[in-house]
Amino acid sequence: MASSSDASSALAAAAAVGKKRGSYNCGRCGLPKKGHVCAVAGEEQKPPRRALHFDEAAPPPPPEKKVKMEVVEVDSSSSEEEEREARGWVEVGGGRRVPGEVVVEVMRRLPPRGVAASAAVCRGWRGCARRVWRAAAELRLRAAGVPPVGALLPRCPALSRLVLRMESDIDATMLACVAFSCPNLQYLEISMVGSAANRMTGDELTRFVSEKRSLSVLKLDGCSNLSFLNISSSSLSTLWLSDLSSLLKSVINCPNLNELSLGFTQQNNDSTDLISLMDSLGRTCSNLRNLHISSIHLCNEAVFALESANLRGLCMLSLILGSKITDAAVASIVRSYASLDLLDLSGSSITDNGLGMICKAFPHTLTRLLLALCPNITSCGVQVATSQLPLLQLMDCGKSLCANSQPEAERSYFGEIYGGIKFCSKLPIQRKQQPNYQKLIIKHASLKKLSLWGCSALDALYVNCPELSDLNLNCCTNLHPERLLLQCPSLKDVHASGCRDMLIGAIRNQVLNEFASAEPRVPCKRLADGSKRVQVPHFMLEQQFEEEKWGSGLKQSQCTVHLS
Repeated sequence: MASSSDASSALAAAAAVGKKRGSYNCGRCGLPKKGHVCAVAGEEQKPPRRALHFDEAAPPPPPEKKVKMEVVEVDSSSSEEEEREARGWVEVGGGRRVPGEVVVEVMRRLPPRGVAASAAVCRGWRGCARRVWRAAAELRLRAAGVPPVGALLPRCPALSRLVLRMESDIDATMLACVAFSCPNLQYLEISMVGSAANRMTGDELTRFVSEKRSLSVLKLDGCSNLSFLNISSSSLSTLWLSDLSSLLKSVINCPNLNELSLGFTQQNNDSTDLISLMDSLGRTCSNLRNLHISSIHLCNEAVFALESANLRGLCMLSLILGSKITDAAVASIVRSYASLDLLDLSGSSITDNGLGMICKAFPHTLTRLLLALCPNITSCGVQVATSQLPLLQLMDCGKSLCANSQPEAERSYFGEIYGGIKFCSKLPIQRKQQPNYQKLIIKHASLKKLSLWGCSALDALYVNCPELSDLNLNCCTNLHPERLLLQCPSLKDVHASGCRDMLIGAIRNQVLNEFASAEPRVPCKRLADGSKRVQVPHFMLEQQFEEEKWGSGLKQSQCTVHLS
């Protein structure tokens, strides 16, 4: 009995100990714990979160980690070990391992920033990234300065094509970095983003081209600091230079050059001698095939000098923004070249007569004709061009057919008052000229792209082009919806930004076939007098269903109308 009483007392004591609660007071300051934040120094405590109130400021989010394109220098022994590890099995997380070749193929599809970030994961991934850099033949990079480019290019010894978009100013340091790090470079393109400036000079560019004997394509943007051009290379085949200004000397000695593009700034103080530049091309670039010159100082004399250059093999000629180019220059072009594939005279002052000369000279070769910003051509000339050029695939007449709604200039007459002469305005009320609206009819079997942007003089348009896929009607403000007819079954894109709502609705109804699919298939037909209906024969219904089954019936168009 004594033993049983002792056991029961022990169990009761254990139960009492198990039900014992903690203290309701703080162990440091002695105040009640409920809703209490201890002010006594100790471990750092976070304020309690209240259930229905979130008036406390949320903790700031952790700073976003920016991927820095930095290459860390390591020992050669460790890099070789990492590459050996990358050729084997590489861990990808969760205890899974895949062949290193798979990781390399995935990294090849990543942008440069992604490859640089992957190299910081582990040794195996770093070895795979190193293999990607070493095998890279083409690199497209957007950088904010020379340091990231200089850190990355030495890791790409096989690089042959380099495209850089610079967000900060560059100078000869960039050319020196590229020349030192890419000995086998064949293609170099540098473009500027935003307000970034290109501060390269003519001497530095001349030295770079002469040292890179494997370079075949060079494209530079923002070349406003080149005071002269003296480029000599036997390997260069394509040269693009934009934003040129006031060249004191222009010598391009490249016997194998096929394509030349020179874009000048639109400044009236540009003192470049375009006549001597054109004349020298025949002696130094005899194999030229494509020529593009953009300058507001282009004139007939410059085109005459190009005729004396004797570039008989020219296939593409683009002379834009030359408002002083007239039909005389067109006659010179017709005499000089026999097989032009592209002709761009946008911004010139040619007329329908010059357009007729172009059609007679190149009916079997010309496929692209661009005559944007040519105010002296009319819809009649455009219709003649499309009818006499059967191989034409692209036609651009943007901003050429414009309605002239400018008010008449104030006319004056002479009045003699007290022996003097006084100019008096005729009437204080100004009358606006009636705009001369035009209609355009284009029927062509091969035309694929037609641009009529800004043609405010058009009030009627009929286009019948079975191969047309792109039509630009932006800002055709005076085009009537009732006078628009588009018969283009292959149309994919129609641009109608700035058009009236009724015109946009008419375009949608014609190109999207919104009402064609909604027509009911009624098996009956009304007679000629309209008196009664008769049943359509059953074999005709079977034929119609069979055509729709095999896809030869009417299909809804997949055209897209762009409004922005």
